[in-house]
Amino acid sequence: MVFSSLTFLFYFLPGALLLYFLAPARWKNFTLFLSSLIFYGWGEPRSLWILLLSLFIGYQTGLLIDKNRGTKKSFYWLILSVTFSLGVLGLFKYADFILASLSNLTNLPIKPLNLKLPIGISFYTFQMMSYTIDVHRGSVKIQRSFVDLAAYITMFPQLIAGPIVRYADIEPQLKVRDHQLANISQGLRRFLLGLGKKVLLANTLGVLAQTARSSQDSSVLFLWLYAVSFSLQLYFDFSGYSDMAIGLGGILGFQFMENFNYPFIAKSITDFWRRWHISLGSWFRDYVYIPLGGSRTTSILWILNLLIVWGLTGLWHGAAWTFVLWGLYFALLLLIEKIWLKNWLELSKALRHIYVLFLVMISFILFDSADLSLALIRIGGLFGANGLPLVSVTALYQLKSNALLLLIAAIGATPWPKQCYQRLANSRFQKVLSLSETPILFGLALSVTAFLVDGSFNPFLYFRF
Repeated sequence: MVFSSLTFLFYFLPGALLLYFLAPARWKNFTLFLSSLIFYGWGEPRSLWILLLSLFIGYQTGLLIDKNRGTKKSFYWLILSVTFSLGVLGLFKYADFILASLSNLTNLPIKPLNLKLPIGISFYTFQMMSYTIDVHRGSVKIQRSFVDLAAYITMFPQLIAGPIVRYADIEPQLKVRDHQLANISQGLRRFLLGLGKKVLLANTLGVLAQTARSSQDSSVLFLWLYAVSFSLQLYFDFSGYSDMAIGLGGILGFQFMENFNYPFIAKSITDFWRRWHISLGSWFRDYVYIPLGGSRTTSILWILNLLIVWGLTGLWHGAAWTFVLWGLYFALLLLIEKIWLKNWLELSKALRHIYVLFLVMISFILFDSADLSLALIRIGGLFGANGLPLVSVTALYQLKSNALLLLIAAIGATPWPKQCYQRLANSRFQKVLSLSETPILFGLALSVTAFLVDGSFNPFLYFRF
């Protein structure tokens, strides 16, 4: 089940919210846990046992880590917990990748396991690991209620595509949370805006990207259309999901961290990764980069730490060498920036903005390609490699047909719409804006519904991770 589906919007969500708000305070976490199991099991019934087993092991090892605090046993239980989490993730997500790599390396006919990847396993595994690690560090108190811990891990707003919510961030909210009407209204507004991003922008951009990606009438213009539309699609798809997750969390009384902060206005690649998928970047920083020594070590070890973290970041996104290369590509860019480009990046705002957009767009071509050779063909095609014509009839038609969509998406990826809204809210038009907000959101909901009724299924891109 996905947020941008009629089943979720008109059946599951109303029912889940009705049960949640009718339940007494002491039963709300159980109701949330039960609803989340139904949500997950609806599309992944065969993978439900993996989630439940991970919950049980994480809960039990957390208790044992806390019980043996101050002894070596506490550390051993932590190692067992992390090993189990990574083992399950490795088995279902990376086993076939490792076997295929070994087969190619040794020329042996190694058969793949063909295990189905459980949706959301990368997200809930990282959340469970952060919980047990923080319990061992003493930065959070042990959670003795299985239901409360399960409600945190399985919470349906963020279960299958993030953001990666830290237990430390919502620990107090698991006991006491605010259900004021103003917070519910704000959460609903955020959810509808995210839904609009996904259905009206990301899905439509996805159609353009797929048309340009698969067209037989290829050209330089068509490849640029593909690169730009896919980059915007990926942003609106994932940031739209994050908005919906944050909005649903707000309705339920939880405050989730922001996961995107207008990454396409970044002034450098370093700045871009402070703005894109913030919860993943902070997770790798706190649980991998800093424990390895971070930048407070020798230059060689610092470079090695960056390569390890970004290689793992790429691998987290998918079990393929293209994802590993994608992560290492950013590691290289970050090293170049930190060592050589510090002063240059302060010279021209326009140049550094173009520099960031171009390199990020190139990275997303690699991200979207099945192998390195296809990625190089596509990147080379941006500059007319292999005799590719500058324009084609189909590309011109698609550009004219989608110019308004691309313009709206480009503007929507900046803070400008939000800034305009805030200025109007603080001006003499405040009453008009306040009165018109509800009809606008209602119109947005109707438009989304019409698209969903008329359109085909289009899952979130980050479901595969």
